[in-house]
Amino acid sequence: MNKKQKYVLISAVSIIIITFIIWISSGSEIFTKTQVLIEKKDELFGWTEKQWVKKFVWGLDLTLAIDFITIILSTFIFFIFKRKKINMN
Repeated sequence: MNKKQKYVLISAVSIIIITFIIWISSGSEIFTKTQVLIEKKDELFGWTEKQWVKKFVWGLDLTLAIDFITIILSTFIFFIFKRKKINMN
C-alpha cells in the first residue's frame, strides 16, 4: 500500500465515522425529516394545536447513502492509485 492509498483509506474511514457521529448527535432517527410535528398548547383555553415546523433531522438513510457512495468512490480511487511495477531491461 503506497502513500496515496493510505490517504484515501484514512479519508474514507474518517468520512464514515463523521457521518455516524452526526447521525447519533442529531437524534438517531431512522428516516431523514425536513419537517417536525410540534404540539403547541394554548395557555388561556388549554387547547393543543399541532403544527409542522421546518427543521432538518439527519436520518440513518442519509448516513448510509453517503457511506455507500464513499465506499464505492474510495475503492475505485484506491485501485487507481495502485502502483504498477514495470521492469526496464
